[in-house]
Amino acid sequence: MVTVNLEKIFSPNSIAVIGASDKEGSVGYALMKNLTEVGYEGKVYPVNIHKTEILGVKAYQTVAQLPETVDLAVIATPAKTVPDMVEQCGKARIVGVIIISAGFKEAGPEGKELEDKILESKRKYNMRIVGPNCLGVIRPSISLNATFTNKLPKQGNIAFISQSGALGSAVLDWAIHEKIGFSNFVSVGSMIDVDFGDLIDYFGTDPKTRSILMYIEGVTNARKFMSAARHFARTKPIIVVKAGKFGETAKAVAAHTGAQAGEDVAYGAAFKRVGIVRVEEIGDLFNCAEVLGIQPLPRGSNLAIITNAGGAGVMAADALIDGGGKLAKLDTETVEKLDNVLPPHWSRGNPIDILGDAKPTGTKQRLRRVLATKTLTAC
Repeated sequence: MVTVNLEKIFSPNSIAVIGASDKEGSVGYALMKNLTEVGYEGKVYPVNIHKTEILGVKAYQTVAQLPETVDLAVIATPAKTVPDMVEQCGKARIVGVIIISAGFKEAGPEGKELEDKILESKRKYNMRIVGPNCLGVIRPSISLNATFTNKLPKQGNIAFISQSGALGSAVLDWAIHEKIGFSNFVSVGSMIDVDFGDLIDYFGTDPKTRSILMYIEGVTNARKFMSAARHFARTKPIIVVKAGKFGETAKAVAAHTGAQAGEDVAYGAAFKRVGIVRVEEIGDLFNCAEVLGIQPLPRGSNLAIITNAGGAGVMAADALIDGGGKLAKLDTETVEKLDNVLPPHWSRGNPIDILGDAKPTGTKQRLRRVLATKTLTAC
């Protein structure tokens, strides 16, 4: 199963911070502050070879010295030390790992060698690894902030997955400002192990998640990604911004996370085939997040469009059909009820054109009464 042991990362009862620090401004310091001061109720163990205490919490020199087998280890040490840290975690039976550290395949052949060593330990001990070169994960429902950013959005029903840590941080800023909640936030980084397919599968069965938003630069396992998206896209909307459309930008992607951007046309066709909605701008992704975070999801693909401008209604219908939706057919009883509350020359069909001279207050009250009937929702 691709979701095996992911609960150790997203619902840990105990966490080791490897590279924890009491030096303000360091990543290890930020991780400790976020894990001990924002409401997370699990145990947090700082690991630092030079310290006996960090931020008032007893520290340990190695994970082998910890008083229990923790669920999750968050690693923030120099890249060259990370393979040994991961090996130590494996020996200590820690199966959930987040690697914040950068300097791996995105840095060239030497970094790729470090990743290969990490993968050896991952396979040997059946570990699950998020990263490297990532921001970390946030789960607001349990006040888990396993990142080095001090931003904790409110609890919601949107899972946001980003291949860019900086962009993910900007999304968190926006979400907090707009009061949009997340069920989960994941910065996947280089995806040495846990990738988009794994996370779609995991959040697809997560009762706290109703929709999935993603910023993608490249997909590492296309078959797993397609299978997961096909399985869940019909029940949980999946909205994607895909970067790296052109040859020049694909080179930038490779330098950023080491990902191969691939042919944009192929990505577009794949998204459409499995039911993923692709948007072009981050602003569009934000708009989708806002709608999905505030509005209930439709129970089916049949929708009614209400407009006071015929042209706008036609454009809305085009967008609906182009996105795979359908115009609901109004039954006789619904048309008769609308006849009683709308101007004589309304469109008598869907889109429901109530005409430009309809008075706002009265029309709003009358339409609410009609829309509450079973006849329209059943069309």
